[in-house]
Amino acid sequence: MTDLITSAAPRRSLPSAPFLAAARGDTPSRVPVWFMRQAGRSLPEYRALRAGTGMLAACFDPEMVREITLQPVRRHDVDAAILFSDIVVPLVAAGVDLDIVAGTGPVVARPVRSAADVAALPVLDAEQVEPVAEAVRLLTAALGETPLIGFAGAPFTLASYLVEGGPSRNHERTKALMYADPETWHALLDRLADTALTFLRAQIAAGVDAVQLFDSWAGALSLKDYREFVLPHSAKVLGGLADAGVPRIHFGVGTAALLGAMREAGADVVGVDWRTPLDEAVRRLGPDAVVQGNLDPAVLFAGDDVVRREAARIVEEGRGARGHIFNLGHGVLPDTDPDVITRTVEFVHGLTPGR
Repeated sequence: MTDLITSAAPRRSLPSAPFLAAARGDTPSRVPVWFMRQAGRSLPEYRALRAGTGMLAACFDPEMVREITLQPVRRHDVDAAILFSDIVVPLVAAGVDLDIVAGTGPVVARPVRSAADVAALPVLDAEQVEPVAEAVRLLTAALGETPLIGFAGAPFTLASYLVEGGPSRNHERTKALMYADPETWHALLDRLADTALTFLRAQIAAGVDAVQLFDSWAGALSLKDYREFVLPHSAKVLGGLADAGVPRIHFGVGTAALLGAMREAGADVVGVDWRTPLDEAVRRLGPDAVVQGNLDPAVLFAGDDVVRREAARIVEEGRGARGHIFNLGHGVLPDTDPDVITRTVEFVHGLTPGR
């Protein structure tokens, strides 16, 4: 256990929080609901607040992070808040020359493609993400009984952005480095595991109640390659938080073949995207697993009857698991009607929780 975690203030006690009960595998008082990207472009109040402020500037403004994170909790009555941030924030804080370009995503000025590039990567110090920690402290004071989820990008997904220089459809440069120069590859992911771990430890020390590790692009890999090139580094992150006293969620997109290995990395909760039914995910993970998911974000455009039907199906499929947290199978799409999200939360809360 690091000094950063052991020196943190006593953790909030939230004995009645349905999200935390489900994450522990206990039976919650209601089916807990939160949504990835619940704070963001689908909310008019978010767009109004962010007008004229760049994404990275917003992520380093504690008061703005506080307000944006609280917006969906107020509007939707979700059972957890997720910190408004971005997976590249710790890279930027450490000194990587990177910007988030509207309509494109993260763009890296000097891609990392050699051992020298890896050696030149700056090391993150917790003090460099103090604005994020301050936002966490502001939020835990404001959220009452609602848990706060912190997060970080997993080493593979961070590596993909750094190696490609930005978002990629095929991850060809990433895979080329992985296959052709495994020594440099593992050095890069080891460095990025340290970055993610420092970022998450800072959030935990400041008071988050759970963490999620996003491996957004891991679905581009075979199970064999995931185990060889990625699993040890994700395990370093999640294992490094084993004694932190907070649930650890592990999520990726297109990861049906990887679910078991992602749990092996140290996840308490495995996020499942919409492509894999939850009952099938439970068969792969085992009945003692806790799962999160997995409504297709596009279903929220199909009308209330369809949303209710699909939500009820997902809750029923999740009953085979030791615990289930209702969520989307990925993030809220920008054009989603916020009122549909609110009605979906209300409907799911009316369903019977547990097995």
